[in-house]
Parts: sequence; structure tokens; C-alpha cells
Amino acid sequence: MTDFPSHDLDSAPEASKPLLENSQKAFGRLPGLHKVLAESPQAFEGYQILHKLFTESDFDADELTVVWQTINVEHECHYCVPAHTGIAKMMKVSDEISEALRNETPLPNAKLEALRTFTLQMVRERGNVSEAQMQTFFDAGYDHRAVLNIILGIAQKTMSNYTNHVAQTPVDQVFEGLKWKRAGKPLAA
Repeated sequence: MTDFPSHDLDSAPEASKPLLENSQKAFGRLPGLHKVLAESPQAFEGYQILHKLFTESDFDADELTVVWQTINVEHECHYCVPAHTGIAKMMKVSDEISEALRNETPLPNAKLEALRTFTLQMVRERGNVSEAQMQTFFDAGYDHRAVLNIILGIAQKTMSNYTNHVAQTPVDQVFEGLKWKRAGKPLAA
């Protein structure tokens, strides 16, 4: 596969430099995904805007993590699963939730499991969910806004997962100990 550029502050296109500077300030380092996205200032900015908007949604830290990791695991993103495991720790999401998401085992409560199931259905069916699937999601305590916020999360994670697939982005050193590979067959949705 053709090697994708991985930029730093010196090599990045001019329009990406302020975005990389923001990443450096926010993380104390340049995440590998950001270094790859810097090749396209528009893709990089689009990703950052989607991330910001998704984190400002009504979902709490556990729910954000469930949506992110459900998509990451379904897309088998070698980079994002470890990264979001580390991010979940920083967000004080329990290890029980993180491990259940990484290993595709039951989550600790029915509402989070309903969120994972519906997110999987949205990804696998490309948004063509049935009325019954939607009603089950609503019966679990979610609403129309949550459906739209899942779509926002899917847009964000599709950008990062696909970028990491085509660029074969190396896992950041800080997440090396959290490397992941899908163990078994995917969850049924």
C-alpha cells in the first residue's frame, strides 16, 4: 500500500499547522491520526468539528464511549479501539464498560446495551433500521435526538476509522499497552 504522509508542524500544509498546534496543546503530543489527517486541512478540520459537536451532545461519558467503541470495533479499527480505551480512562468510564466493548461481551446495564445494539444496527444497515428496532431503542429510554447524535458519531468515527485503515496509522506510543484485535465473531445486532 502507498505510504500516507504523517505530518508534524514543519511538514504540514500551511492550513493544517494551526490545527496541529491545537492538537499539540490539547494532548501534549501529536496523535498519529491527526498527523495523517493534516495532509488534508479540510478533512482534519471536518473531523475536529464533528468530534467537538459529538462530545457536546446529550450523551454522557459512558454513552459517548459506547457509541465510539461500538463503531470502532465494528470497523475493526486497530488505532481507534486502543485510543478510545485510553480516552475512556481519562473520561472516568469504568474498565468494565471498556472491556465489554473491546471484547463484545454484555455491558453492565440494559440501557447501554440498547445503545450499543442500536448503534450496530445503524452501522450495519447504513441507517435503514426498522420501526421495531427504532421502537426498541426508544423503549430503552432514548429519543429522536439520540438517533441523530448516533449518526453524528458514525460520521466522526467513519472518518477516523477509514483514515486509519488506508493510512495504516501506527498506534500512538501512549496507547501501545492497549492494542486490540477482534477476538471472535462480531456481535449480533
